[in-house]
Amino acid sequence: KKREEGEQTEHSEELTELPAPEEPVSKAQVVVEKIEMLSDADRIIRKGRSGNIVIARIKELKEQNLDELKHAISKIRTSAAVWNGDIAGVGDEWIIVTPSTAKIKRGETA
Repeated sequence: KKREEGEQTEHSEELTELPAPEEPVSKAQVVVEKIEMLSDADRIIRKGRSGNIVIARIKELKEQNLDELKHAISKIRTSAAVWNGDIAGVGDEWIIVTPSTAKIKRGETA
C-alpha cells in the first residue's frame, strides 16, 4: 500500500489556480472644455497629452479675437504633432484634440 500511495503522489499533480494580477486599465476620457483666451490652449494641451480626448468650444474666442484663436489652435496643433496626437475642427464652434492612442477619421461618409 505504501508503494501505491507513493506512485499516486508522483503521478497526480495538484493544480492551484492563481489569480491574475489586475493591471490598472487606463481609459481615455472625453473632456469638454472652452477656449476663451490664449492661455486656455495650455490646459487643452495638458489634457490631450495625458491621454484624454478633448472637445473644445472655440466660439467665444472666435467672436472676441480671431488672431488669438488662430494662435491658440496653432499652438495646440504643434503640441499634438509632438505627442503624435490629432486635431480637427468640427463646424465653426468646436475642435477635437486626441491623444496618440486615438485618430480622427476624415472625409468618409457613412
